[in-house]
Amino acid sequence: MTIGILGGGQLGYMLALAGYPLGLHFRFLDPSPEAPVGRIANRVTADFNDALALEKFSHGLEVVTYEFENVPVAAAKFLAERVPVYPPAVALEEAQERLREKRLFRRLGIPTTEFAEIGKREDLDAAVRQVGLPSMLKTCRMGYDGKGQWLLQTAEEVGKLRPELPDVPMILEKFVPFTRELSILGVRGRGGEMAFYPLILNHHRGGILRLSLAPAPDLTASLQQEAEHAAQKVLEALDYVGALCIEFFEVGGRLLANEMAPRVHNSGHWTIEGAVTSQFENHLRAILGMPLGSTAAVGVSAMINLIGEIPESAEVLNVSNAHLHLYGKEPRAGRKLGHVTVRADHPEKLEQRLIALPDFFRRPEYCLEKALPEFLAKRA
Repeated sequence: MTIGILGGGQLGYMLALAGYPLGLHFRFLDPSPEAPVGRIANRVTADFNDALALEKFSHGLEVVTYEFENVPVAAAKFLAERVPVYPPAVALEEAQERLREKRLFRRLGIPTTEFAEIGKREDLDAAVRQVGLPSMLKTCRMGYDGKGQWLLQTAEEVGKLRPELPDVPMILEKFVPFTRELSILGVRGRGGEMAFYPLILNHHRGGILRLSLAPAPDLTASLQQEAEHAAQKVLEALDYVGALCIEFFEVGGRLLANEMAPRVHNSGHWTIEGAVTSQFENHLRAILGMPLGSTAAVGVSAMINLIGEIPESAEVLNVSNAHLHLYGKEPRAGRKLGHVTVRADHPEKLEQRLIALPDFFRRPEYCLEKALPEFLAKRA
């Protein structure tokens, strides 16, 4: 069977690597001739809106999926008339527009922070009066990894930013003093069966995910159940098939939904070595109608994103149970070039292994000081 994937980045790369042991074949479509998947699979270089290319791309495919959420909805709908497309196009429509996404959560009874719609720049002041400060201003579309987002803390900052804002629809979200950021990965099969991975603790810097710990420390059964219940509502409402990630803020021991990603997710990379079945394999199982695999964690894991530069491979691999994944991308500031997953049977051993990582990871951008309060002291 050949699976078509829209997008040729590292998520597609890892989907293919998970599928080859199952005897699957892959065909990718991506506008970039430098997309990483070209090293391991058949890649069609074409624009996502090229109807002729999409028509040719669809021939002989068992199913089509996508590896990032900004695939044009029209392309997904065009292909769905020729071959099954999972997750369905409606999931793209909801996730690509932040206002629609928040309204979906509210409609399903999933708590979110307070928010206000901004149709044009002139609406900003009214939105600030409604939501208050501090707040987060975000473009409704295309913002990710900190792009298209502004933290507003004072009226002076609002006035200074106003003339610099793009004249596009935006959303203003009340900033909440959250305890931590968590995410859950759920997967739903063609027959409606569902499985959930344990909640993941995430640390961001500069709007980019830097470090994930799984399962999240101090994870309670009630918190896990609350996250699963929210994800189940979304999966069922969208008649979803495949892997889905929902990111939450934990506030006062409860969860507020922030956003969702209708695909495999960066915070789930730890599942390759740290779960019985990886998110990538389970996504493929789901869209092909195969039985879902166990989502149980194997011990505890830490996943560290490599942003802009990479360490010496030998120094990373010298640490027991450290796994290095490089995406084959040219280095540049702010670009995800790979990740490292460190796994252990219990938290104390994981801490020891993280401390044993090379000095490359002692820099603040890797957030280890947040996860390991004694990290710097032990290395001193």
